[in-house]
Amino acid sequence: MHDPMLTLRDISVTLGETPVLRGLEMVLGATGITAMMGPNGAGKSATLRVIAGLLLPDSGAVAGRKPHATPREVALVFQKPVLLRRSARANLAHALATYGVPKHQRDAEVNTLLHKAGLTAQADRPARALSGGEQQRLALVRALAAQPNLLLLDEPTASLDPSATAMIEDLVRDAAARDIRVLLVTHDQGQARRLADDIIFLHEGRVVETAPAPAFFDTPTSPEARAYLAGDLLI
Repeated sequence: MHDPMLTLRDISVTLGETPVLRGLEMVLGATGITAMMGPNGAGKSATLRVIAGLLLPDSGAVAGRKPHATPREVALVFQKPVLLRRSARANLAHALATYGVPKHQRDAEVNTLLHKAGLTAQADRPARALSGGEQQRLALVRALAAQPNLLLLDEPTASLDPSATAMIEDLVRDAAARDIRVLLVTHDQGQARRLADDIIFLHEGRVVETAPAPAFFDTPTSPEARAYLAGDLLI
């Protein structure tokens, strides 16, 4: 792989007495959408937090990410959106101010983001009163407003209905089309097939397989990935 965006080298994390990442090695290419998959407890969310700088590894290094990376470089959207106790419009305006967008440009940019998220009619509603899908779209366009180099998504469509899922996936595709690198954690094999260029598969805190998406789903090489795709329990 030429000119990777990010390389994780020998990353280990222990939370309490539980090893979460165990010498994890990962290379993230410079473009496209990568789906990170694996059973519960494999270390996927912890990996995102290490990349985002929210979790300090006990050992190892992240090469390619600036120290103390800001949302301008790396943006992370959680499975459960974290929103201010303000309107949808005010959440976006606050984010733009934080990102340094000049005040005279914010109203127009907020309107553009609301339209992109399909939330124009909900602009003045309290953000926390929106539906789950609406909240997730708001959180996603808020992250995209920073124009990050790398967008990290942790199960962004978990528990959403098909219509809400489709709208989130459209936003993800649009981000990738604008050269924002996307790393997506998902348990949804259909979603990974629809969105991902390649797959990183984790088990027990390690990467056990990396492959282009079609090859991963058609001919997985690791026994762990084969078992996972067959719906077997990985213990």
